[in-house]
Amino acid sequence: MRSLHDVQPRAATQIGEAPLASFIFADTRMAWFWLIVRLYVGYEWLSAGLEKMVGPNRWVFSGHDGAAMAGFAKGALKLSAGPHAAVQGWYATILQSVVIPAAPAFAYIVTFGEVLVGLGLIFGILTGIAAFFGVFMNLNYMLAGTVSINPVIGVLAMFLILAWRIAGYWGGDRWILPLLGTPWTGSLLKQRKNEEHKTTGEAQSL
Repeated sequence: MRSLHDVQPRAATQIGEAPLASFIFADTRMAWFWLIVRLYVGYEWLSAGLEKMVGPNRWVFSGHDGAAMAGFAKGALKLSAGPHAAVQGWYATILQSVVIPAAPAFAYIVTFGEVLVGLGLIFGILTGIAAFFGVFMNLNYMLAGTVSINPVIGVLAMFLILAWRIAGYWGGDRWILPLLGTPWTGSLLKQRKNEEHKTTGEAQSL
């Protein structure tokens, strides 16, 4: 009888990405599709943030900053009671002990966070990071018992995170990502220049 040790792989193996997944999430020919997705999600975030900033029931610049944020949190606390509560107890504790006491600060964080996420997605600037923070806010809204459009734009934003390499291709990321690169590659532009210099040096030596 073979032991568990016998069936375990003896060396680390990388499983290649499926061609279809690579085409959808990493091929610039699909950038037009992600442009549509990010414009929609970005519009939803930007309009929500501007409503909190300049709308009739704005959360900030109102003379009583934090009142709307505290009211939202207290409304969520009411949903934490009962056997089938919409808001979980641990999240209600966070709202009670952290969010409500610092409601003015959270009002500005949420408002400007929504605006920045919206602008980032619309203009395709650091699209993957903007989408990540969008998902984070979606999650918090849903944990607070607010469903609305959050599941829809949350799922779309998660796909934008998967497509971060090309989601902002028709936008600022077309120039920003090659300049910044990634933590594991460094600047792609510097790599390209180094390769060109190396190729030129080899050609001259011949």
